[in-house]
Amino acid sequence: MKNVANRKTAGAEAARDDQAIDVTLRPVAWDDYIGQEKVKDNLRVILKAAKGRGEAADHLLFSGPAGLGKTTLAYLVARELGGLVKTTSGPALEKTGDLAAILTNLNPGEVLFIDEAHRVNPSIEEVLYPAMESRKLHLVVGKGPSARTLSLDLPPFTLIAATTRENLLSQPLRSRFGATFRLGYYTIEDIKKILNRSAKILGAEATPEAVGVLARAARGTPRIANRLLRRARDFAEVHGAPVIDEAAARKTLEMLDVDEAGLEPNDRRLLLTIIEKFNGGPVGINTLSAALSEERGVIEDIYEPYLMTLGFLQRSSAGRIVLPAAYKHLKIKGRDELL
Repeated sequence: MKNVANRKTAGAEAARDDQAIDVTLRPVAWDDYIGQEKVKDNLRVILKAAKGRGEAADHLLFSGPAGLGKTTLAYLVARELGGLVKTTSGPALEKTGDLAAILTNLNPGEVLFIDEAHRVNPSIEEVLYPAMESRKLHLVVGKGPSARTLSLDLPPFTLIAATTRENLLSQPLRSRFGATFRLGYYTIEDIKKILNRSAKILGAEATPEAVGVLARAARGTPRIANRLLRRARDFAEVHGAPVIDEAAARKTLEMLDVDEAGLEPNDRRLLLTIIEKFNGGPVGINTLSAALSEERGVIEDIYEPYLMTLGFLQRSSAGRIVLPAAYKHLKIKGRDELL
């Protein structure tokens, strides 16, 4: 039992260390934020116009897969506006009083960042609507016949929400944002730039070949790229290598069971399940979820977007279909070849 407790403690400490490193690697200036050029250009226009008028910027919605920099953008916006950012998340707002406490403590010009906005309770949304539209907080005081509505004025503020599942946001909430930006996967060249920047911050040296190997396996996601870099640095240090070379990078991927295209065991399992059990598809998402013993949301939000980007998987009205590129990558004969 003592050993188990020690392992849990060590695991928690490692997770905290990784989070601390993530914060260290997070860009603190626009010039440090690599990629998402169109999003950055649009944000600069919105922020410059708001500052020129001396007003709070419009409320902003950032959507896209995890790890693409939505939180970083929120902090950069707050920095550009010269205010602080107060952070919460959809699951943390359990009662209207939780949101009311945050809103009433905002100072003029501050940014309120709500992560996982698609998980905000509908009753919380009702409080957000007037707060976003007219900077009013309407609270119901008391119960029954003696209940009354108390209206409080809120200071000018900017709400920034981030979500990985924009389709789960209610239309009334979505329509109240002044601008919506969807972040896409990064190009390999942008990921290489991010890796080189992160390596300098970490005090590690990586060869161009090693950076290329890690970039191609990073799933177009900066967070994953930085995680792979840290593990490659660990491998090089343990084996006494002065730099992270191509061999160290490839060995790191092998140890993590990540292939050269960034596919992890669950990605390959999904593709192989469709190929072996459903003859390559089409197969419905609910059937696939049952076959994998995996939640539908996990399949749709975590596995499928990247596989579709690679051209390995296709969503159709009839279900999911594995495409020829996936057969080639997995070194499996295509369905037409087997017939």
